[in-house]
Amino acid sequence: MGNLGIKSVSLYLKELVIKHEVDFVIAQAENVDNGKGISKAKYLRLKKLGIDFFTGGNWTLFNPEIHSFLNDPKEPIIRPANYPDEYPGLGYKYLDTSKGKILVISLLGKIVGRDLNIDFANPLKTIDNILEKEKNTPKIAVIVNFHGDYSSEKVVIGHYLDGLATAVIGDHWHVPSNDARILPNKTAHISDVGMNGSLNSSLGVKLNIAISRWRNGTKLKNELIEDDKLQFNAVLIEFDTNTGLANSIKQIRITS
Repeated sequence: MGNLGIKSVSLYLKELVIKHEVDFVIAQAENVDNGKGISKAKYLRLKKLGIDFFTGGNWTLFNPEIHSFLNDPKEPIIRPANYPDEYPGLGYKYLDTSKGKILVISLLGKIVGRDLNIDFANPLKTIDNILEKEKNTPKIAVIVNFHGDYSSEKVVIGHYLDGLATAVIGDHWHVPSNDARILPNKTAHISDVGMNGSLNSSLGVKLNIAISRWRNGTKLKNELIEDDKLQFNAVLIEFDTNTGLANSIKQIRITS
């Protein structure tokens, strides 16, 4: 979330990768550029900081300069797969690793806000179609990022894909949920992984703005905090490259 999100990645990611012998890093990147989408410069900067692949949410398409990257199958960044076909970008791509290909997919659930009137395809039917289309492509894992408001949807899609995906990782709340676990058929799941960015804020936004808008009905634009304590949230997943199923999921939360 904003510049402090990038700062938290720059401070903590490299050490975590070394400590846990991480093979690849996937990050949700829809709020990087002042909370709205991601610019080309910040995309390239985060790649240099060690992020291998970027998933998408309802702000992913906000900055037009990223559309060419979203359209390019070789660029490791996607938008949600259940956007209508006429929208820019691809909703799933493969990440090449030293151990094999990983299929990464983004999906939207019910979103309260700017995209409420877009006719999104049903995420369960969308994922069915993708998995069927890609069933014969050799891969060591399937990672699904589910971006939505409703906890019920996040739990349901986890169980829907249990045994079919390596991991189903929820986001959009910006607040980490305390339910990371391996589901019965060995899919790693969490309802919300949480955000990277400002700690003492309203999901990254200055508290005085959020409070005034809520209490007094004041019409104010969001302003992100640029100088604050940080939070870094992630999950560490270990999986079997032969089965594509998860062995463990561990939440990582750092504040400073």
